[in-house]
Amino acid sequence: MAADSTGTSETNTQTTAPILDEQDVLLITYADTLVDGDKPPLQVLNQFALSYLADYFSGIHILPFFPFTSDDGFAVVDYNSVRADLGDWQDIEAMAENFDLMFDLVINHCSREHLWFADFVNGCAPGCDFFIELPADTIVDEVIRPRNTPLLSEVQTYAGPKHVWTTFSDDQIDLNFSNPEVLCQFIEILFDYIERGARYIRLDAIAFLWKRLGTNCMSLPETHMVVKIMRLLIDYTGADVVLLTETNVPHQENVSYFGQKDEAHMVYQFSLAPLLLYSYLFNDGSYLQNWASELQQPPEGCAYLNFIASHDGIGLRPLEGLLPAEDIEKLISNVHDRGGFVSMRTTSGGEQKAYEMNISLFAAFGGSADVIPAYVGAHQLLLAFQGVPALYLRALLGSQNDLAAVERTGRTRSINRGKLHVSNVQEEISDVNSLPHEVFNALTHALRVRRLQPAFSPAANQEVIISGAQLLVIRRNATQQKVLVIASFSANIQSVSLSSFIDPDLLNASGIKDLLTQTTYAAEQALALAPYQVVWLELERI
Repeated sequence: MAADSTGTSETNTQTTAPILDEQDVLLITYADTLVDGDKPPLQVLNQFALSYLADYFSGIHILPFFPFTSDDGFAVVDYNSVRADLGDWQDIEAMAENFDLMFDLVINHCSREHLWFADFVNGCAPGCDFFIELPADTIVDEVIRPRNTPLLSEVQTYAGPKHVWTTFSDDQIDLNFSNPEVLCQFIEILFDYIERGARYIRLDAIAFLWKRLGTNCMSLPETHMVVKIMRLLIDYTGADVVLLTETNVPHQENVSYFGQKDEAHMVYQFSLAPLLLYSYLFNDGSYLQNWASELQQPPEGCAYLNFIASHDGIGLRPLEGLLPAEDIEKLISNVHDRGGFVSMRTTSGGEQKAYEMNISLFAAFGGSADVIPAYVGAHQLLLAFQGVPALYLRALLGSQNDLAAVERTGRTRSINRGKLHVSNVQEEISDVNSLPHEVFNALTHALRVRRLQPAFSPAANQEVIISGAQLLVIRRNATQQKVLVIASFSANIQSVSLSSFIDPDLLNASGIKDLLTQTTYAAEQALALAPYQVVWLELERI
């Protein structure tokens, strides 16, 4: 990833963008997903990544590694420190020597044990004005949020009980960005992270940032303005940093965070994960095809971030308007049947509605050897989509549901956040008879191949070719290469006529190679796709 020199600091109006290409692939993990006795987990992660992952991933999203009180790191006590049980800043900086690192800027809220909130409780500056206090009987029915706990939480202060805004929990107190000093504090934190080695900054829960009573408090214009300010400052300094917004909302609202090329460099494709899962579980790619065919090319210098699994659950809000309610219920039933959970949220009308599905991705597919073709196929298709792919470490290893972690913490998200002893992981991925070995080898092979294809650069054009419900056909076009991607959602062999999807001037080519298997096909032949097979057919290479 290199800086684009097209921006200037003379006018302070031109935007700059780091250049992303097919080499850019991210790993998502907690700092302590891999453990090894008393050894600092950050060192364990770094050594494992160097030994097993460096050929496949350019960067690592290390989920919040700061002192915290709840929500697995997303209730931050000190934004500028590394948790002592994980390691220290030297460990972070050592990892940054070999990988582009992503840090979370947990910007919407902080822990109730943060010094700012202690100031609020005691009526002291600066924190006394950093939070949102409202009367207990304030009508907040219009507010959209991902939880069903009370929005206003009572706290005891020097002046008696007060009620503060808590979007996520009573331990995560929302910050008051109508106070400019709050924004100034986070700008300082942002640039501290950049100095510490961050090359990606993820703006966590940014859509909830600005509050205005009488609205749903989602993605308000002032929230977009805060993103613009951060982008402007990054551009002005010339920092080689990608700004990513985490907005788990319906698709059109999500992509609005590109702005006019002056907000986020990257936004998540939140709709992709549940649509992929539905396509493979129910052998029906029609909804995925409809959505993908309507995707807009991201603005120049911007990119999508594509993923199937992460530390959070599989979101259901991004399916709004894309998947009928009865089909969403089918997904939910599948998750329940396979040992998972569904988290609820409160709508603006006070209704309880499913928000996300909590389950390991491998378990969602079925968790056994016979689902590996579909599981691998889903990842091969993910890697072919326009954008930068990100893979969750536990999904890369084919990890199962961690129900013991749910029992221990009482939180359903813990089902996919459990710790793994690094020696066990090394043993499993080396054991040719194990499921983790089969999953890991298949996925890393696809990653290795993907990083060599210019057609998979985020800037390469994507064209969806309308086909049947059990196929998805995508053409990726770059100046140096053209690749035709065909994915089967069928449990049976499918016969596909290549001439239906290939330009006439290529029909007499000596052969068309599948980049994944190195198999060569004649352009006029029918291709017999195995169940859930994905092919990356190289049509042209310059």
